[in-house]
Amino acid sequence: MADKQISLPAKLINGGIAGLIGVTCVFPIDLAKTRLQNQQNGSRLYTSMSDCLIKTIRSEGYFGMYRGAAVNLTLVTPEKAIKLAANDFFRHHLSKDGKLTLLKEMLAGCGAGTCQVIVTTPMEMLKIQLQDAGRLAAQRKLMPETVAAGTVETKSPTAMQLTRQLLREKGIAGLYKGLGATLLRDVPFSIIYFPLFANLNNLGKRGAEGPAPFYVSFVSGCVAGSTAAVAVNPVDVIKTRLQSLNRASTEDTYSGVTDCIRKIMRNEGPAAFLKGAYCRALVIAPLFGIAQVVYFLGVGEFILSFLPKKDN
Repeated sequence: MADKQISLPAKLINGGIAGLIGVTCVFPIDLAKTRLQNQQNGSRLYTSMSDCLIKTIRSEGYFGMYRGAAVNLTLVTPEKAIKLAANDFFRHHLSKDGKLTLLKEMLAGCGAGTCQVIVTTPMEMLKIQLQDAGRLAAQRKLMPETVAAGTVETKSPTAMQLTRQLLREKGIAGLYKGLGATLLRDVPFSIIYFPLFANLNNLGKRGAEGPAPFYVSFVSGCVAGSTAAVAVNPVDVIKTRLQSLNRASTEDTYSGVTDCIRKIMRNEGPAAFLKGAYCRALVIAPLFGIAQVVYFLGVGEFILSFLPKKDN
């Protein structure tokens, strides 16, 4: 790749900035995805992404669409930075002994996906609780039959309160609930995304060694991101269900990945594994398109150029 000479600090800055911009732009769609994936047959409050967003604004106001955004904005910087930098690191070392084959590209993506779950799992765990709190509150008002008798409505907890509660009750493992499902989602995603992006981006390069124009990087990131997102959506549904701590009385609870798959197949059918797929594609496509543009424009290098250089 043409970006091998970029320093690690620059890569981390690029990944972080891209994550912040991308999450700010698409977070409401991500909230709709979480709520659509979590609702089960018999307790369906939303019929579509637009219906979810309209009802969210009506019941929670405009900023209700950004429930959990603070967690994402805080942790998306290290997450995206780790993913992009790890992929580049593995690609660089796997290409030392010769041509970077498709298999090696997939291995690099696998390594990047594995590294990122260190941050992704607790981030998703907290974000999902905050995003889904509004759905449960709306169910209490609009669908009281789904709420167990005697249930007392409580104020939605903050991210810090959730973190303290999970650490107090279950230790660090509480923040890593759904780790297996997160790995099953993020590793295949990276295996698909990074090789697909690299090959699509190469098609638009100016000459053999020249970089691709920024719009080619953007489109390549969007296409590769949406393709990978839809491909792993069934696992994303499983992960969302496993990481949700609070449920309506009529909704199933799950003990693990296989139990979740079995109950979804039995009670909702295979189509349930595609819930929120188009939302996820709409989230991931611009998120990774923006990430690749920032990465290839060299924003990190530009910022670092203002720092004083050490004299040799």
